[in-house]
Amino acid sequence: MATTAQLFEEPFDADEYIERLAWRTPGGGSKGGAEAFDPKRLLEEFENHIEELKQLDEKIQRRVEKLEHQCHREAKEFAHKVQDLQRSNQVAFQHFQELDEHISYVATKVCHLGDQLEGVNTPRQRAVEAQRLMTYFNEFLDGDLRSDVFNNPDKIKEAADIIQKLHLIAQELPFDRFADVKAKIASKYHDLERQLIQEFTAAQRRGEIGRMREVAAVLLHFKGYAHCVDVYIKQCQEAHVKEKLEGTRHSDVEQYLKNLYDLYTRTTTLATKLTEFNLGSDKHTFLSKLIKSIFSTYLESYIDMEREYLRTRGAMILQRYYDSKNHQKRPIGTGSIQELKERIRQRTNLPLGPSIDTHGETFLSPELVVNLLQETRHAFERCHKLSDPSDLPKNAFSIFLLLVEHLCVDHIDYALEIGLSAIPSADAKNANLYFLDVVQQANSIFHLFDKQFNDQLMPLISSSPKLAECLHKKKEVIEQMEVKLDTGIDRTLNCMVGQMKHILATEQKKTDFKPEDENNVMIHTSASCFPCVPVCIPAWQACSKVCAYVSRQVEHVRKSMDGKNVDTVLTELGVRFHRLIHEHLQQYNYSSMGGMLAICDVAEYRRCAKDFRVPLVLQLFDTLHALCNLLVVAPDNLKQVCSGEQLTNLDRNLLHAFVQLRADYRSSRLGRHFS
Repeated sequence: MATTAQLFEEPFDADEYIERLAWRTPGGGSKGGAEAFDPKRLLEEFENHIEELKQLDEKIQRRVEKLEHQCHREAKEFAHKVQDLQRSNQVAFQHFQELDEHISYVATKVCHLGDQLEGVNTPRQRAVEAQRLMTYFNEFLDGDLRSDVFNNPDKIKEAADIIQKLHLIAQELPFDRFADVKAKIASKYHDLERQLIQEFTAAQRRGEIGRMREVAAVLLHFKGYAHCVDVYIKQCQEAHVKEKLEGTRHSDVEQYLKNLYDLYTRTTTLATKLTEFNLGSDKHTFLSKLIKSIFSTYLESYIDMEREYLRTRGAMILQRYYDSKNHQKRPIGTGSIQELKERIRQRTNLPLGPSIDTHGETFLSPELVVNLLQETRHAFERCHKLSDPSDLPKNAFSIFLLLVEHLCVDHIDYALEIGLSAIPSADAKNANLYFLDVVQQANSIFHLFDKQFNDQLMPLISSSPKLAECLHKKKEVIEQMEVKLDTGIDRTLNCMVGQMKHILATEQKKTDFKPEDENNVMIHTSASCFPCVPVCIPAWQACSKVCAYVSRQVEHVRKSMDGKNVDTVLTELGVRFHRLIHEHLQQYNYSSMGGMLAICDVAEYRRCAKDFRVPLVLQLFDTLHALCNLLVVAPDNLKQVCSGEQLTNLDRNLLHAFVQLRADYRSSRLGRHFS
C-alpha cells in the first residue's frame, strides 16, 4: 500500500501511473533488461494491485462517512446555540424598549417642570432688568453717571449692552419732555461705539482674533457694525500691502515698483468688480477713497522712486555694455569750447582732434537698446496706473527725458562722436570706413525709439500741454543727430573719394594715354567697350580697381541707408566720383590711341555709374563719355561733334579744355577748327 500511495503523487496521470507500475514489476518492462518480459507475471501484479486499490477505496470511503457524520452533528449543535442567542437578544431588546419609554416619561416631566420654572423666572428677570435700566436711566436724567460700569474701561462690554438698550428705549420717549436725556444717551452711545471700533482695530493690529470676535459680537447690535466691517477690510489690505512693499522699498527698488504696480492694479480691478454690486449711490467715491487711503503713502513718492530707479538702472545697463567691450568711455566736452568745435566741424568738415581706431566697433548695441526701451515701457505702464490724472503728463514727460538722456545722448550720440573721431582723413590710404555701419544701427535704433514714443508716450500726453514740449524735445534730438550723421557721411564720402584718388595716383601713369610706341603696346580687349578697341593693360588696371572699389562702396551705402537717404547719399557720392574722374582725365595729354583708351575707361566708369541707379549720375558720365570723344574725333568733324545733343549745352570753355588735351592740338591747329 505504501508503494501504491507513492504512485498517487500529484499531479496524477493515469497513463504515467500504469507505466510506472509496470516498470516496478520484475519482467514487466516493455524494452527488456536484466529479465525478459513476462506477461503472466505482469498480469498477476496488475490483479493484486487492483485488489489493493479496492481495499484503499473502501478505507477512504469509511473515513469520509465518519467525517460527514461528525459535521452534521456539529452543525446541529451550532444551530441550537444560535437560537439561544436570538432568544437572549430579544429579551434584551424588550428591556431597552421599556427603559426608553421610562426615560421619555421622565424627560417630559422635566420639560414641563422647566416650563413652569421659566414662566415664573422670566417675569422676575424682566422686572430686575427693567429696574436696572431705570436706575441707569435716572443717572442720565440727573446728568451724573455714578455707576462703575460707565467709568471702568474694563467693563466696556457691559456698558455697551446697557447703552444699546437705553438707546432703544430713548427712541420711544417724547422729544419735548426728554430731549436732554435722549441727547446724553445718544452721545454716550456714539462714544462707546467709537471706543469699540478702536478696540477692534487695535486687536486686529495685535493679531488677537479672540478679542476681535468678542468686540464684533458686541458691535453687532450697534448701527456702526458696517463700519467695523470696513475697518477690518481696510486693515487686512493695509497689512497685506505693507508686508509686500515695506520689505523691498529700500532694499530692492525694482521689485518694490513691480509689487506696487501689481497690488494697485489688482485692487482697482477688484474695485471695478465690486461696483457691480449694490453698495449705495456713491459706491465709486467710496471705493476710490478706500483705495487712496491704503496706497496714498506709496503713491506720493512713486514718481521720485521711479525716476531714481530709471536713472540708476539706465546707467548700470550702459556701464555693463561698455565694460563688456573693455571700453573706457571717453568724456564728451560740453560748453562753449565744444560748441565752437562743433560749429567749425560743421562749416569746414575738418576732423578736430586725433583720429582713433575703433577696430570696426560701432559702440551701438541692439541688446542694450532693447533693455533700455523695455525698462522705459514698464515705467510708462506704471506711470499710467499709479500717477494722479493731473500729474500723469508731467510724470510721463520726466520718464521720457530720462530715456532721451540714456538712449539718445549717452548711447547714440556718444557712438556718433566716437564714429566721427574714427573717420580717417581724406588722404588716408586703405582706410576702413565704419561710420556707415554706425549710421545703419543708429537709424534702426531711432526707429525703435520713435515707435515707443508713438505707442507708449503719446497716449499719456496727447491731451495736455506737455505734448508740445515732448515734440519739441524729440525734434531737437533728431536735429542734433542728423547734423552729426550728415557730417560723418560727408567726411566718409570724402574718404571714399580720397581712396579713389589714391588708386588713380598709384595705378595710372603719365604714359598710359600717350604710349611712346603705340604699335607695340601690350593690349587687352575690354568687354565694356567696343570689341574692336584695344585697351592698354596699365590703364585698364587703374580703371578696374576704381570701379571695383566704387561698387563695394555703393553696396555698403545701400545696406546702411533706408528710404530716400539712399538716393541722396548715392547722388552726392556719384557727383563726387564724376568730378574726380573729370579732373583726373584733365591731367593727361592724349594720343589717338590714348584717346581710345580714355573712352574705354570712361565707358567702364559709366557702367559702374549705372549701379548707383541715379539718373543724374548716369547723365554726368554720359556727358563725360561724349567729351572724351573730342580726344579722338577728326579735326574736320570737331564742330559737328560739339554741336551734338549731349555737348551742345555745355560751356564752350569746357569743350575747349578737353580739345586742348589732345597731343596733336598745336600741330593740327585744332584751336582754329574749334573756334
